[in-house]
Parts: sequence; structure tokens; C-alpha cells
Amino acid sequence: MTFSIVGRSADGQSIGIAVASKFLAVGAAVPAAEAGVGALATQAFANLAYRTQGLAMLRTGTAAADVVAGLTAADPGRATRQLGVVGPAGDGATYTGGECFAWAGGVAGDGYAIQGNILAGPAVVAEMERAWLAAPGLPLARRLHAALAAGDAAGGDSRGRQSAALFVVRRGAGYGGLSDVEVDLRVDDDPDPVTRMGGLIGLWELYFGKPDPATLLPLEGALADEVRDRLAALGHGDLAGWAGVENLEERLVDGAIDPLVLAQLRAASSGE
Repeated sequence: MTFSIVGRSADGQSIGIAVASKFLAVGAAVPAAEAGVGALATQAFANLAYRTQGLAMLRTGTAAADVVAGLTAADPGRATRQLGVVGPAGDGATYTGGECFAWAGGVAGDGYAIQGNILAGPAVVAEMERAWLAAPGLPLARRLHAALAAGDAAGGDSRGRQSAALFVVRRGAGYGGLSDVEVDLRVDDDPDPVTRMGGLIGLWELYFGKPDPATLLPLEGALADEVRDRLAALGHGDLAGWAGVENLEERLVDGAIDPLVLAQLRAASSGE
């Protein structure tokens, strides 16, 4: 009842899952991931125990294919399950039980596993793989979403659309550097959840993306005067105070300003 991709970034440091379904709040059931360990998606008649059990196996260094084999062998309901697993290195692995509703199947390769059931047809998985392989340079969240969007465009879940989720982990990549959850976004009930997810990723990049050092503008001279005047017009005495109110604190840099923050400040002070 779902199509998903589990994938690893080109540098091997980020790992995550993107999933969509005609199912309420699919992100509450399908994905599981741990930084430096691996990630998995459990779906069809999902066995949610796979999430904790699979991550436990991955922590021991068990390869993705062996995790799939171990989880399914111990599960009497395996014929109705679907599963995708990726570890911190090597090929991903996918499994589709023989009693999953058609069309059902999956593909896997170096750093990815793609699977779906009750799909419009095999083109859904094929297009997801094509999109994934075509975009190795994208940040992982964007690459996973590109694959999900390709599957959605190819027909996705044959029953329709309802929810989508994106979950990515990377050591120290969470808010303030104090967690490993890099991206955790969900669209729980929407007529076009994959498109909506793309918009949420854009917002995540604005609020939580890290500034590009090459584009930072020194806060000096005329620019420093402009920033001070715009902040004063908004009733703020310093950039940190305003940025905190606007949820842009992750983009603050001592002695400089991120062009994206400057653009937001200019828009706010101009009433745009």
C-alpha cells in the first residue's frame, strides 16, 4: 500500500527514507534510521517490530541482505511483508513477500533499496531508480524526494494519494548540532503529498540549512548600516534577536550575514 526508497548519501554520512502512500500518516509506520548504522522501510502489512530489530542487527555490522534474510525468516507473516534496508556501506536489499497485493516488487543497488506494493505498475519502481541514479550530486533529502516524485509521476499507489514522509539522519546534523536527525518531515493527509513534501524541503533548507561560507557577506560599512536600520524599523536591537523570532538562528554567523537571511530581513522590513 506504499512506495518507498531507502538511500545513503554519496559520502556515506547521511542515510534516510522517503515514502508515500494512500494511507494516513505513513511516516508514523514505515521509516526507521540511525546515524552511522543504517535505515529501513517496513510496509505492505508492515511489521513495525522490523524497525527496532533491523536497526539492532545493523548495529552489529550485519549486511543489509542478511538483515532482510534474518527479519523475514523469523516472521511467520513474511509472505505479506515488504522491506527495504540500507547499511552504512555496500548494497541495499529489498524483499517482497509472495502474497503482497499487485503490483508489488523492488530493486536495490549500491546505497539504495526501492520497493512498492499496490502500485500502478512496475514503471513506478523503475522510474524511482532512474531518478535516484541520475542525481548523485544532490543533497540526500532532495535526491530521495526526486526518486519519490518520479514514482508518483509514474502512477504511484494505484489507490490514490494521502501521505508522505522524509526522514534523514547524520551524526550531529540535527538542530543546534545536538541530535542526529537531519530532516524529519511529514505530510499526513493531503491530496498531493509528494508535491507538498517538496515545498516543505524548501522551507527546511531555508530555516535549518547551513550557510555557504563562500556566499557570506561581511557585516561592515554600508551593509552593516542597512542591517542595523532595518532591524530598528522592525523593533529589534540586534540580528540575533530578530533571527530567533523568525526561526533563522541556524543561519547566523559571527561578523557576517547569510544572503538568505539578508533577503528575509529586507522582505520583512519592506512589508513584502
